[in-house]
Amino acid sequence: MFTITRLETFEQDIKKSRFLAVAAPVANEEEAKAFLQEHSHAGANHNCWAWRMGQNYRFNDDGEPSGTAGKPILQAIDGLELDNVVVVVTRWFGGILLGSGGLIRAYGGTAALCLRAADKQEVIPQRLVTIRCGFSDHALLKARLGSVQHAQLRDESFLSDGVEMHYALPESQTGRLLEMVRDLTRGQAVIKED
Repeated sequence: MFTITRLETFEQDIKKSRFLAVAAPVANEEEAKAFLQEHSHAGANHNCWAWRMGQNYRFNDDGEPSGTAGKPILQAIDGLELDNVVVVVTRWFGGILLGSGGLIRAYGGTAALCLRAADKQEVIPQRLVTIRCGFSDHALLKARLGSVQHAQLRDESFLSDGVEMHYALPESQTGRLLEMVRDLTRGQAVIKED
């Protein structure tokens, strides 16, 4: 599974109607809603959109005939095996009716061309863990986990009796990495998987 790395746009005219696709990576539904609010054009006839985040997805036809805009945009996202992506396709009507098939091709095609042009990166499934350790183990654990590709220290708190670190670890390596933590701390670290 892949996602796009930054905002991407694509514009084309189809039978005098102007279609503008804007796509971006998003981490959650709130980011997707904020993106849609920011990139929808009030003066346009339609702002149709779709987003996918794992098993969660939404799409909207914004006044176009049912199934002719939002769903084809979602199919463009899924067809390119993308995740954590939102796309809005804005249409300024040019006076020529496109028909259902024409709308499906126009919205889905504009979204697909926009997404194909975007830079992509692989999505690495991660598991959130909390590791609580003594001060004497902190530097070694942080160095060892910091050298693991795709491991991210999200937060750390210094407490009266040690340090609490919140990590996002690559799901495929979590078991091995937590065993390493136990070994390095001689079983003293308290580990909680979120």
